[in-house]
Amino acid sequence: MNELFQTSLFFGVFISIFAYWIGMLIREKFKSPLLNPMLIAVVLVIAFLLITGTSYETYNNSAKYLSYLITPTTVSLAIPLYRRLSILKKNPTAIILSLASGVVSCLVSIYVLCLLMKCNFEVYATLIPKSITTAIGIDLSTELGGNASLTATAICITGLTGTIFADIILKLFRITHPVAMGLAIGCSAHALGTTHAMELGEIQGALSSLAIVISGLMTVILAPFFASLPIG
Repeated sequence: MNELFQTSLFFGVFISIFAYWIGMLIREKFKSPLLNPMLIAVVLVIAFLLITGTSYETYNNSAKYLSYLITPTTVSLAIPLYRRLSILKKNPTAIILSLASGVVSCLVSIYVLCLLMKCNFEVYATLIPKSITTAIGIDLSTELGGNASLTATAICITGLTGTIFADIILKLFRITHPVAMGLAIGCSAHALGTTHAMELGEIQGALSSLAIVISGLMTVILAPFFASLPIG
């Protein structure tokens, strides 16, 4: 089976998209936030590789083309933001301050947790970009001296966790304003969360996509300072 898939250039792309499609069908049927399509797709792909005896390297060689779409997909999130540009013009101070507090609290929590768990610098640098989009986080991790592959994993886990628990947290703290909902989801769960925010409403989706960009830029600016703090 491993040899068969080695001769197929795009089998990894097909398997990934098909698994995600199944995840969407399951989510649509049961309506549970725990049944995230991305999480289901990951489980299905891993199960497929184990059952067929296909190596990860073989799968990745044909699935890597999907990663080329990360940057243009992230850029395309500017479309709903453009449609709701008036909201940004009316609330610039509140938006910037809320996103700045989110970014700083994230970076501080990573630093404190790494201190408590006595992580080395490579692990710390790997986790610094965990709450920003993959298109920015992987390059930032490499520049800081982290492990880009583990950063991608951390970003994925962060996005999945944020997406799964977004509705629960919003209800728990009684956050109902669409602007606040969008900013919170985008700042904490980046692109995966934005997909969910768009399901909640156009305003939520627009502000979530805005949060991805601004949070990413703020993290890039602040990351060198936090990376210079003593660790380990």
